[in-house]
Amino acid sequence: MSLYTPFKLGRIELTNRIVMAPMTRSRSPGNIPTQSVATYYAQRADAGLIITEGTAPSPNGLGYSSIPGVFSPEQIKGWRLVTDAVHAKGGHLFIQVMHTGRVAHAQNLPKGARVVAPSAIAAPGQMFTAEGMLDHPVPAELTTAEVQATVAEFTHAARSAIEAGADGIELHGANGYLIEQFLNTASNQRTDQYGGSVANRIRFAVEVAEAVAKAIGGDRVGMRVSPYGLNGGMVSDPETDAVYTALAKELSRIGLAYIHVVDHAAMGAPPVPPAIKAELRASFAGAYILSGGYDLEKASADLAANKGDLVAFGRPFIANPDLVTKLKTGAPLAQADHTLFFSPGDKGYIDWPVG
Repeated sequence: MSLYTPFKLGRIELTNRIVMAPMTRSRSPGNIPTQSVATYYAQRADAGLIITEGTAPSPNGLGYSSIPGVFSPEQIKGWRLVTDAVHAKGGHLFIQVMHTGRVAHAQNLPKGARVVAPSAIAAPGQMFTAEGMLDHPVPAELTTAEVQATVAEFTHAARSAIEAGADGIELHGANGYLIEQFLNTASNQRTDQYGGSVANRIRFAVEVAEAVAKAIGGDRVGMRVSPYGLNGGMVSDPETDAVYTALAKELSRIGLAYIHVVDHAAMGAPPVPPAIKAELRASFAGAYILSGGYDLEKASADLAANKGDLVAFGRPFIANPDLVTKLKTGAPLAQADHTLFFSPGDKGYIDWPVG
């Protein structure tokens, strides 16, 4: 197989195995996707699958400035602009549902929302706000009842995404956000059924996956994970492999469409050992998306070796809306301007030439 072989993912037929990875762009003022957001994704609809930027399931999850949500009527209407534009180009799109948890600041949240987490432990580092860079605050520890209410927020967001025309959703269980905060001992020191043992630490992720799969169908749901990642103050411990193997088996039991495994070694994190990657692939019956610093040569080699079914490309898509064609023809890739990754406006966003 090659990057250009079709692939059936759940109930949709992808024209190729190239996935546009989720990337925060902070272009949704008021947390509502705009026509520019629709244009951005439609320009990249040649990807077999687009996974959108992280999108909050509730006000508490809107930890960054100008990221979208998918829980209000206005947000659903905004996402409908995006899904219609992508589908008109023949593309497919999953909305990534991301609750930022403790990686947040009250300055970025709407009135009445709170910075919450499994335990009252602040994330290291700072968060960009309208007042500049500020330290992450100590989050409010979710009560057991609030944890279960948060599962319901993910379920509502999943239904809202389908109402907005998305082909499915990706649960963001990576990069130090809320789902991973439950998985990791750096942020989870709970003593109830959501903390302590491996089975308890994966419980929130499993309950979210089960509820969402029941609401919209497991074949329209994936989950992104980043074992050995350090984002958001995460750590690796002796049980890391056991946590992710147990989670993969549960997600397989639930019937999710895919697992999206991120190796952040290219960005300075410890590499994910090949043995655990192989174990996750063996433990999960659905599709396996490879992710982390891929180029054409590495992607082709790993597909040929059956290490995965699909390959996600991130930053190359920013400056190359026609990345799918460029990879196929060997055309040189444009380089993105890092200073414009999260800036407001269309510059560095939808003004890259195509062809």
